[in-house]
Amino acid sequence: MLRIHFTGVDLARVRMAGRPDALWETILSFHRLRDRRDARLFGEWRTETRSRLNSETRTLGMLIPSRGYFPDFLTPVEGQYGWDVALDALRGIRPERMRRELRLLSAGTPMTPRLREFMDGGAKHLPRLMGELRAYHRAAVEPYWTHIQAQIEAERAARGRALLDGGADELLDSLPPMLRWRAPVLECDYPVDRDVRLRGRGLLLQPSFFCRRTAVTLHDPELPPVLVYPAAAQLASAPGGGEAARRPVEEQRQRTLGKLVGHTRSVVLRAIGDGATTSELARRAGVSLASASQHACVMREAGLVTTLRRGNAVLHTVTPLGAALLKGGAVAS
Repeated sequence: MLRIHFTGVDLARVRMAGRPDALWETILSFHRLRDRRDARLFGEWRTETRSRLNSETRTLGMLIPSRGYFPDFLTPVEGQYGWDVALDALRGIRPERMRRELRLLSAGTPMTPRLREFMDGGAKHLPRLMGELRAYHRAAVEPYWTHIQAQIEAERAARGRALLDGGADELLDSLPPMLRWRAPVLECDYPVDRDVRLRGRGLLLQPSFFCRRTAVTLHDPELPPVLVYPAAAQLASAPGGGEAARRPVEEQRQRTLGKLVGHTRSVVLRAIGDGATTSELARRAGVSLASASQHACVMREAGLVTTLRRGNAVLHTVTPLGAALLKGGAVAS
């Protein structure tokens, strides 16, 4: 069990990450690649990723065990600002911190010769690690980045509504079931028993597409507090999964986009705004509830809208592709 202890100041400093974290998604996807569970969500993604992996991942496998601790330096806080910024932060890691965290990685078991060599080499081995990270990210994460962004945006919209409705208390209470808000403590299902005291630093909530079943936090209590947790289960298919995704992506998109031509669906897409339930969408667009639901379904199939369940309702949000269509521009990278 993980227990995160809040003060009144910490509650005022709770915040949602503004985008997916490039390195957290990459590291956690490496866990999913070796995990046979969640085949419906990740089965085809695993197949597609393995078919693209032509480079070495032995260093990643050494530093990221199938379960348990992996070094904090692999997920610097700068990852929330994008891939290039994250790699710059990793490149600047201090050798003494690297050695300290690598010793933690081998705690309780004899250190392997390869890990000893990596630890003794310090910064000398960073280029090899970063090369593997880049190659793996290109194969496993980059092709799905727009989809990942859409899911995180939908999650942010759902949590933002909770924050507006009831403040930080409601936000923390609205998190997925493995996270339980019992003020002033947030309890999380966790593989070890641990207490984290925020001490006025607040908490960054980082939803993640590749995080599953349990939340993750940094081991070092002196680092900026972050809680990485699974984004809500998608109502739409994951990338690489489902019958629709078996067709070529562009063919599928062209077929569905053909249905979108027309004034009404343009109005509906714009009416979603920063997020809307089906009832709100119907009211804003001036259409019936059934019509709003049908339009949202078509746009979801086209990759323009993401739909998440929130309580007894569903919440529709516009994906980066949908936003680009509305603006008449390209999808932001």
